[in-house]
Amino acid sequence: MPIELKMPALSPTMEEGTLAKWLVKEGDEVKSGDILAEIETDKATMEFEAVDEGTVARILVPEGSEGVKVGAPIAILAGEGEDSAAAASAAPKADTAPPIPPKAPPRPQAAVETPAAPPQPAALPRSDGERIKASPLARRLAEAQGIDLSTLQGSGPGGRIVRADVDAAAGRGPAAAPQPAAPPAAAPAIATHAVMPGPIEQAIPHEAIKLSNVRKTIARRLTESKQQIPHIYLTVDIQLDALLKLRAELNAGLESRGVKLSVNDLLIKALAQALIAVPECNVAFAGDQMLKYSRADISVAVSVPSGLITPIIVGADTKTVSAISTEMKELAGLARDGKLQPPQYQGGTASLSNMGMFGIKQFEAVINPPQGMIMAIGAGEKRPYVINDSLQIASVMSATGSFDHRAIDGADGAKLMQAFKRLVENPLGMLA
Repeated sequence: MPIELKMPALSPTMEEGTLAKWLVKEGDEVKSGDILAEIETDKATMEFEAVDEGTVARILVPEGSEGVKVGAPIAILAGEGEDSAAAASAAPKADTAPPIPPKAPPRPQAAVETPAAPPQPAALPRSDGERIKASPLARRLAEAQGIDLSTLQGSGPGGRIVRADVDAAAGRGPAAAPQPAAPPAAAPAIATHAVMPGPIEQAIPHEAIKLSNVRKTIARRLTESKQQIPHIYLTVDIQLDALLKLRAELNAGLESRGVKLSVNDLLIKALAQALIAVPECNVAFAGDQMLKYSRADISVAVSVPSGLITPIIVGADTKTVSAISTEMKELAGLARDGKLQPPQYQGGTASLSNMGMFGIKQFEAVINPPQGMIMAIGAGEKRPYVINDSLQIASVMSATGSFDHRAIDGADGAKLMQAFKRLVENPLGMLA
């Protein structure tokens, strides 16, 4: 009998996703373990593997479809020896769109009245007599929004108009009624670009870029963080010369193993050990209770094409610096390829964000909820610095801790910054 492939839950919190790309087509034979599609969640683009063997009889959800609910049918497999055409005809019709409310009657206008858009017939001919190819869902959406399908260019298989095409055109709506001719304007508007609304309309050339699920999640979570979490910021200047010297010596000893430590690897270790030394900061605020962690899992901010993601070094307080370095390189590569698995980026007890490589001297990072703190690392640079009561030139960086003041008092945050500074300036203590 036909096998229904359903939208998988690729993370514990996933409720819906975007079917970014099909890697198979109707008629292809697949076996267990084959990659069928790429699915974009709120954190990453992940691969969807086949569990069963069979032939792809019908694809129910076209690639590019957003808001596909977990558990919704997305394709049909015909089992071994089963007729694909029969399996396809028995397949249910997938509907990934929310119910369309009835259209409200048009508001009365002062002088002109816009006529209601005529309903779309079941089979629409183009003006040149060619039949319009459109999915049933696209027809229904177009009818509800008054969009003329004959004006759209289909992006589906064989030029078929799909939901994404209707969504892209939804902003245009039906054509407005003609207005009386106006006298020639001093400066014509730019016809190829939208006009920004405002007291004085200005034609500004621009490109409208659709937000990815990752960017939407970043926007939502960081807005919630700044609105709901009272941030307190504490900054210290840290001398780096001893750490840079130790790093050079360690890299010389690790060269035969193909391991090259970065300053960031050592800072991850220092933050993890500082959190263990000051457990009052290794916490999370959870409503009417506090979560106090006995292990330091450090989320490290990594920039990826779709935005920002924070892979986690689990138990960084007990791992060697070489192990942290090797694991960090692997996680960063997976992050940039969009291949991180949920356990590799969900969780963490604190975060570290390093913008020193961009020459940023100091910044204040936004806390990654539900964590209680994040350490922002600035660039190491040569500065005048007092050493043993004399003014000298030293390599110095500024580090700023952002703390959730609901969970962490200022004095405890200061203790963590002192512990972090002490470990970085005396790095042999991290290796003991």
